[in-house]
Amino acid sequence: MLRLFCWTRSRQEKTMTPNRRRTLVICGHGMVAQRLLEELVAQPAQPYQRIVVFNGEAAAAYNRIQLSALLAGETAEDTLSLKTPDWFRRHHIEVHQSEPVVAIDRQQRSVITATGRVQCYDTLVLATGSRAASPGLPGEDLDGVMSFRHLQDTRNLIAASATRRRAVVIGGGFLGLEAAEGLRCRGMDVTVLQRSSHLLNQQLDPAGGQLLAAALARRGLHIMTGARPVRILGKQQVRAVQLADDTLISTDLVVLATGITANLELAAAAGLRCDRAICVDPQLRTSDPDIHALGECCQLGGATFGLVEPGYQQARVLARLLSASAPRDRYQPSPVATRLKISGIAIFSCGQPTPDDTTESLLWQDRETGGYCHLLVRDHRLRGAVLIGNTRDGPWYQQRIAQGDDISRYRAQLPFGEHYCLAAA
Repeated sequence: MLRLFCWTRSRQEKTMTPNRRRTLVICGHGMVAQRLLEELVAQPAQPYQRIVVFNGEAAAAYNRIQLSALLAGETAEDTLSLKTPDWFRRHHIEVHQSEPVVAIDRQQRSVITATGRVQCYDTLVLATGSRAASPGLPGEDLDGVMSFRHLQDTRNLIAASATRRRAVVIGGGFLGLEAAEGLRCRGMDVTVLQRSSHLLNQQLDPAGGQLLAAALARRGLHIMTGARPVRILGKQQVRAVQLADDTLISTDLVVLATGITANLELAAAAGLRCDRAICVDPQLRTSDPDIHALGECCQLGGATFGLVEPGYQQARVLARLLSASAPRDRYQPSPVATRLKISGIAIFSCGQPTPDDTTESLLWQDRETGGYCHLLVRDHRLRGAVLIGNTRDGPWYQQRIAQGDDISRYRAQLPFGEHYCLAAA
């Protein structure tokens, strides 16, 4: 009955009420969805009289980047909120917490939530994000095996750190290292297991990864690279992690940080085209022109997006498209930088992180401070930058990579940063 009423009302409004209340529904309320809302209300023309957000989490949009600081005890949970409830009231945005959308009826142009609510839409935006990927190890269901992705994950880890002494983090990417450092700050003895030969293998070259591992080891983390876990051991509670060489690492807590998986099940069940994520075109439209997707749940061509910055860029484009302020706008992926600070060590990476047969390497290292700079050049243009320690010139390198400038005039000065390059030019 609800679905029929929704369809009939929409049809009557279309044919009888030219100025009916156009409704935008957003599934998900993470950082990217919140940025879309902010971009939309900033547009000169407001295309929707009603905006409804369904959030699967209990908390409104929060700064997920600061979860590592929360885990380390460096910030409080009440500082994470991106906007106060009053902001949503002022802009007449309805947000329903702990009420995820469980089904999309494309024919009726409606969504159904976990509470049974049926909500019609004129435009639907999927911002369902991603979840921690499972490495598929036996024993992942044991008590004490956790992930580090959302606010509730962080609360669980903080609670666990109060009663457990040892932790193993499986995964040496940025989430794994942030989890490891946070638990170390809470007094736990932490071992990081990385399958590849060096840490942050998606962002750093081997030398940079090894320098980072040495610096983290000096601060108290145990780093094991080339380590392949095959099983998590225990009866009900986790007791150890077994490696492929039969090494056993005793532990009270295991954190799985082996990448992310896009939350595409809702879209796939609705018949939208999906691959590794929800497929979109450069205007962020799915295979249904009334449905858009952005952020970690979307895929453009062969590219998926695991960082927040591309999602912010997508939100800006989509807001202009939906408001018709820039109807021909397109999202074009651009070089995105990874900026991290782990255990006080600043890291910057942009573009191609490791050399190949077509690139030249420009290297600079300060053995006293631990500073490291590896720049990759091809055809007189900067293609990649890896910085550890002093990352001040990172944004300038990122701009050179994005613009494809000819760096011939100051090639010799390039590793020393913007100031020396501008003086040489």
